Parts: sequence; structure tokens; C-alpha cells
Amino acid sequence: MNILKTLLPITLFLLVLIFSKGPWHVLLLTVAQIVYVPLTLKLVMIKGDWFSKFYPYISIPAYLSIALIQLITNTEWDVLFAAIYLLFTFVIALYGLSRFLMSGFTHIEEFSINLAMIYLVMGGFWFFASTANIDTGFTPMLTWLTAIHFHYSAFLLPVFVGFLGRVYKPRSYSLIASIILLAPMIVALGITFSTVIELLSVIAYMIGIYGLIHISCRAPFSRSLQKGLVCLSFAALGITILFSLLYASGNLFGSHSISIDFMLRFHGIINAIVFALTGIIGWSLSIPSAKIIKWTFPISKIRGKRVIGENILAEIVKNNQYQGLVNDMSLYEPDINRQTLAPRIVDFYENTNDYRLFAKVKWQAWFKPFAIIYRLISRSVKQIDLPLSSQQIEMTGEIQAISDDKDGRINTRAWVRKINGEVVFVALYSSHEKDARTYMNISLPLPWSAMIGILELNQIGNELQLSSKKVQTPNADSGIYVAIKHWLVKLPIEEQFHVKETIDGILVANHIMWIFSIPFLKIEYHIYHR
Repeated sequence: MNILKTLLPITLFLLVLIFSKGPWHVLLLTVAQIVYVPLTLKLVMIKGDWFSKFYPYISIPAYLSIALIQLITNTEWDVLFAAIYLLFTFVIALYGLSRFLMSGFTHIEEFSINLAMIYLVMGGFWFFASTANIDTGFTPMLTWLTAIHFHYSAFLLPVFVGFLGRVYKPRSYSLIASIILLAPMIVALGITFSTVIELLSVIAYMIGIYGLIHISCRAPFSRSLQKGLVCLSFAALGITILFSLLYASGNLFGSHSISIDFMLRFHGIINAIVFALTGIIGWSLSIPSAKIIKWTFPISKIRGKRVIGENILAEIVKNNQYQGLVNDMSLYEPDINRQTLAPRIVDFYENTNDYRLFAKVKWQAWFKPFAIIYRLISRSVKQIDLPLSSQQIEMTGEIQAISDDKDGRINTRAWVRKINGEVVFVALYSSHEKDARTYMNISLPLPWSAMIGILELNQIGNELQLSSKKVQTPNADSGIYVAIKHWLVKLPIEEQFHVKETIDGILVANHIMWIFSIPFLKIEYHIYHR
């Protein structure tokens, strides 16, 4: 079966190469569709999963359809054949999405591979539009070029980037990979709306590509031949991107020194042979293994409906009483020391109901437009409903015991916080242990889902740090997740609390949140004993 998966696409392309009477440049996309896509999927798919089992039944008709379009040109069947290929790319996108839902943003190299498969459906759509002569607002040639763009730049390149991250992942890798992943959409925006954006997207590509060349040359490959082929593959892009820069500059300044015909002959052929083919051969010599993480920590079973608020507590509250967020802070030893931690911090977590909480919310300026939109949603949902104003306000609330049978975790309690009598937070607190470390396990019910915060506690002097970042161990459970049915997706969000006691017995807690490592929210709490 593996030999068939390899030989069939190659045989089909050879038939097209020999017998097709269409223009030569069409082969640049055809070779990607019926040779590079199947060979790359063969490197990516996991044996025994649903896609690998379903693959022969959807791929063979798709590859045959592409071949028939080229062999039997300009017939009424072309649109049907293109639709079959579009459906195939849609299934590939579903596979990428399903893989993403299992891993989320845990590893950017895996996200790169998953996003590549999602991007491919855009290539399928633009190919269908080109074949069906749909008026996209662009010339037929530009519509076809967009299809080829999403096959090479948005599919093959992100897969190669993901493989490189599996082999070697320096600190610069995440930034470079992010540029490569964002660039295809920026290019599309530039072509559609602005030649300035188009030029900026090419510059972004240049930064990402030259970064990849640097990383690939430093990567510790086990085989020198593989390293040479992979470096050559990325180096090819380093050459062709210079001509893309000249072409984009010509579009902006009106000096068309580089024509589309030249781009096809030089840029297209080098990318199709040196970048794509060399890269696939190089990575097939030794496929880097994926870093697959299976989370095993307990997750709250409680999910909300359209409105959360206090409505969600009606059927899950029990008669037992809890005074604080934890019964005894010694639960988190040895990562903290109850005896040396500031006494007021210990008392706050064990007797939370005895304290008054004042908060000052500060949204970062760049995030405020998003915060305004978010607030419209959060006010109606009555969950995580933070104010837009930075004025200090009091958050009132209480701790309520939650049925462990309905929640699924142990010693669960809800901390309901309000501003002027309106619910802003309903958080369900519990804990779990893994590898001799105890984590604070927090669930915030959302409509038909839940946001999960797994925080590790660390002591700094007599102060306390709670963080969703993996501070101590790389395989820690720490993180922010969203639970939807049986899926648990790690979000690109991080949060950290730093709690300290002042000389006059007041607690000051700074809560910072990041998205894609960019800070977007800071909340400063002042906590007073009643």
C-alpha cells in the first residue's frame, strides 16, 4: 500500500508530462497537486488514524481528477474534476483541524504542520475558481497563481518548517515560524487591497526564510545528506524571494522590470524542483518524530449554557461550606513552604471569605479595540466580564462548595466575584497532582465549554507566584486550555499572579496575561482583611 501511495501519483504526473497539450507552466501546479501533496501527506499522516484509513478512498479520485483535467482539456467535466479535488483538500483541512484540536498551541512546530493542511483548502478553492472561470475580481492568471501560492508557500513550506522545529528549536524559531505562518494571508491581503502590504509581506517572507536557512544550517541532523538537502531546499527560497521582492517593488513603484513570465520560468521552476522536490526527498530520509503530549489531568465536567452568571450554580452547589480557595496551603508543599510564606498570603487562600478585594483593570492600548468587542459578549454571557475602565473597583463575592460528583474533581469550590452586584467571574477551584507537584486546577464555565487554567505555585522569598507558564519543568501540566466536548485545546494564552504582603498587612497581587507572548491585560489587586 505504501508503494502504491508513492508510485500512483508519480505515474499520473509522468502521463500528464508526456501527453498533456496544455501550457507548460500549468505543470508547476499539477506536480504539486499529484506528486508533492501526496508525498508530503505520506510524511505527515499518522498510521492507524482516521485520515490514514480514509485516505485511499478520497485521494485516488482526487489525483485522477487532476490528471484528467490536464489530459482531457477544456471539457464540461473539468469543473466536476476540480470539485473532487476541492473536496479532497477540504478533508485534508479537517484532518489538520482535528490534529490541532488534540494538541492546540502546545508546540508551534506541530501547529505549523496542522495549519499547512488547513491552508491547503484555500489552494483547492482557488484552483476550482480558476478551472470554473469564476470571477474572483482578479485576472485568470492571478487566480491561478493564488492557487499555486497556497500549494507551495502555504502548504509545503509550513510542513517543512514544522519538521525543522522537530529537529532543532532555538529561541528564534517561534518568531520565524510565526512569520512564515502569517505571511500567506498577508500576501493575499496585499494582492487584494494594497501593493504596499504586498511588498511588506515579501519582506516578512525574506526575514522568515533567511531565518530558516540559518536554523537549518545549525540544526543537528543525524545524517549529513539530509542536512545538505534541507539546507539546499530553504536556500532555493532565499534566492527566489529576491525576485519576488523585485516583482512586488515593481508593482508598487510602477517599474515592471520583472514580468510574470520571468517569475514563472525562474521563480516557479526553482521552487518546484529545488525547494519542493529536494525538500521532500531530504525530509523523507528521516522523518522527525512528533512531540505528542496527552494530557491526563482531571477536567471539570461542568459546562454552561448561553448565560453563565450565578445560574450555573443552581444544580451544582452542595451544603458543605468552604472558607477559602484551599483548605490548607500545605497541599502545595514542597513547592511552597507554609511556614516561611507570608502569613497573610496563607490566610487569604485558606480564609478567602474574610477578605475584601479591590481591583484595577488595565487593558494594553493595542488590545483595547478587541476588549471593547469582547466586553459586548462577556456582559451578555456574564462570565470573565472585566470592565474597560482602569478605575479601582471593589469585587465582592464568596466561596461556595460544589458537588464533586457533578464536577468530576475533588474538593471543588466556586469563587463568585461581582462588581456592583453583577457577576463578573464564576471560577471553580480544585487541584491535582502529577510527578510530585500539586497544581491549582481552575475551571471557568463557558457556553457549552469551559476554560481551564492549570497553575503551578512557586515561592519567591516569602512571596507567592502562580503561573500557567512551565516555570520549573518542560512537561508540566501548566497552561490555559479550552475544553469542548472530548477535545482539550491548549490556547496561546498565559497568565501569572504575583502575590506579596506589604508591611502594613495588605496583600498586593499583580495579574498579567499574554497572548502569543504579547502582554494584553494587567490587573492589580489590593486585598484587605475584614
